[in-house]
Order: sequence, then C-alpha cells, then structure tokens
Amino acid sequence: MPELARRFQGFPGYPLADVPQVKRELRERGVDVIDLGAGDADLPPPAVAVEAVARALADPGMSRYPYQLGLPAYREAIVSWMRRRFGVELDPMREILPLIGSKEGIAHLAFCYVNPGDATVLPDPGYLPYLGGTLLAGGEPHTVPLRAGDDFLIPLDGIPADVLRRTRILYLNYPNNPTSAVAPRDYIREAVEFCREHDILLVYDNAYSEIAFDGYRPPSVLEFDGARDVAVEFHSFSKTYNMTGWRIGWAAGNRDAIAALARIKSFVDTGAFLAVQAGAAAALATADEWVPANVAALASRRDAAVQALREAGFSVTPPRATMYLWVPVPAGDSMTFADRALREEGVVIMPGAALGAGGEGYFRLALTQTPERLVEAAMRLGRLL
Repeated sequence: MPELARRFQGFPGYPLADVPQVKRELRERGVDVIDLGAGDADLPPPAVAVEAVARALADPGMSRYPYQLGLPAYREAIVSWMRRRFGVELDPMREILPLIGSKEGIAHLAFCYVNPGDATVLPDPGYLPYLGGTLLAGGEPHTVPLRAGDDFLIPLDGIPADVLRRTRILYLNYPNNPTSAVAPRDYIREAVEFCREHDILLVYDNAYSEIAFDGYRPPSVLEFDGARDVAVEFHSFSKTYNMTGWRIGWAAGNRDAIAALARIKSFVDTGAFLAVQAGAAAALATADEWVPANVAALASRRDAAVQALREAGFSVTPPRATMYLWVPVPAGDSMTFADRALREEGVVIMPGAALGAGGEGYFRLALTQTPERLVEAAMRLGRLL
C-alpha cells in the first residue's frame, strides 16, 4: 500500500471516536449511560416533513438524480423563509445551493478558494469541517482561541499581518458551537467590512439561528450592507428540525461563491435525495408554527440543566442560544474529566480540548435528553468534584 498523503497524516482524531465502544461495554455491564456528547436531539422531526417525504417516495421521479439544481420547490421554500425570517431577498437559482447537510458544503468550499500556502482563520474551539476543509485544500489554518474575556468572539484586529496577507477565508459561527456565544450586530457588521477591506471570503455558519431563548433573535450575515460581496451563509435542518440523519441544508449568499461551490460539488456528489428536499421544503413552509414549540422544549432543558449543574457545584451561565452548555472544568484537564464522567458515572460529555486546544478548561453538554435525564446527569457529574 502507498503511504498516506501528508494532508491526511496531519488530521487530528475525530472527537469521541472511542466513545461508542466504551458505551457498549458499559451497557453490557448494566450501566445506565446518559449520552450528552453529540448534538443529536431525541425530539421528533416535523410531522409535515415526514408526510411530505412519504408522498414523494411514491413518485418515481423523486428517485432520479437530483444534481446540483435539486428540487426547485426547495429552493423557493428557502427564499421564502429567508425573506420572512431575515428580510433578505435572494435569487433562488443563483444565490441558493442545496446541500447534503451544511457540513459538506462548509468543508468543500475551501477547495474553491484555498491554495497551498494560503491561510484560513478559524475559531478554536470550533466545528471541525473548518479545519478539515482547510487541510484537505492544502491551506494553513490559523486558529484563534475563543476566550471568555473576548466574549468568545474572534478579535479581528489581533490577526497577525503576515497571516492576514495570506488569508482567503474567515470562518465565523454565531450562535456558536461549542461555546453558545452570540455575536452583537456591530461585530458582524465589522466582520463584513473587515473581509471587504482584505478581500477575504466570510463563511458564516448559522446552523443555530433558530435555537435562541429569552426573546433573542440571531441575525443573518446577509442582512448587513455589503455582505453579498464577500459572504456565504450556511443553514442546516439538523438541529432546528431534529433532522440530523436526513442530511439536508443549504448555502446562501455571494453568487460567485455559490457557483464555485456547485461546480466543486458536481465532481463529488449528485445532490441530496429529492424526497428529502421535499420534506425540507415542507418544514420551512410551516416553520413559524412548528419551531417555537421545539425551541421551548430545549429552553426547558436548558433551565433544568443549568439549575442542576449549579446545585451540583458547577459554574454555568444560561446560554442565549444553541443546544449546548459550555461549562468550566472545576479541576484538571477536560479530557481526563470527560473520561472519568463516562467510565465512572456513565455520562458522555464533550471535552473542550477535543474541539481544539482553545477549548481546554471546559466541557460541552448537549441538551439532547429530557429535563429529568439532564438533572440525573448533573447529579452524577457533581459526584466527580
């Protein structure tokens, strides 16, 4: 066998890769495992989406190749939703692209703009496709630690000049995974101007735009003047609609970047299953009626988990958005704490360091179980203090 490519050898291990095996062993011993590691909620998807897919499955035409065009009705549903939600008007054929989940689109976009020696700026900790896309394209990731003192925002004026000259992409993700931070509108406006000034593509990962609490409404980057000159925004059905396994999402924004991504994708996939696109369109059409109750369920989980963790001895701030809690590790390192949580208490959490060195000192807890199970998990974690 030939030697693995250098770009592959530089890949970090994927977080929690060994957890399924440990979970299986624990359950065989009768341990009640509570999995709060992945952001994969146990709540059901919208019934209208399920029904739309069922109808589409009976249509032989829905089993044909989707190609990058996909289902025109899905594109139109996205445009309608973006108009209602953010007040932005988009061309369904030139400023929208269906994706097999936002993850693949984010990773593939780097191939369009990053050459060997080019740099990308990404948050640390952060979603691994930012790093993976950069490395696969031969680029050099410049990771910026997300600090509480900076409100978990990337300080744009702190990027070194030699890195800035080579930067092709800036990745931003607010509401943020894993820190749950939100970005003020002035910060997003500044990021748009920053990218325009330095000729940088702004990749805005907005997967958590609809999971927000206490009256907060996250914006779209496309609301801001000049954003369409430099920005592509990514959306996903995974979290908001409990459709993680459906693998469906979209990109919106700069039409040149959308065209480039479509061209790249034409060499690696033939589009998302048309029946799933029909289900996604139905979900968007009824979002105003369905999403609030889903968010309310997550809010009740947030409140129960925050109270229980505080009572167990943890310092935790209720997040304004996302389905995660970002909790300081009371003592020791995050990997050791997460390993103890699993092996000693049967609770799966995400160690902050697994998402980048900047995440050390924290662990992420996903609101993927009922309030009762979250309270039980907090009690068990408290026994480790």
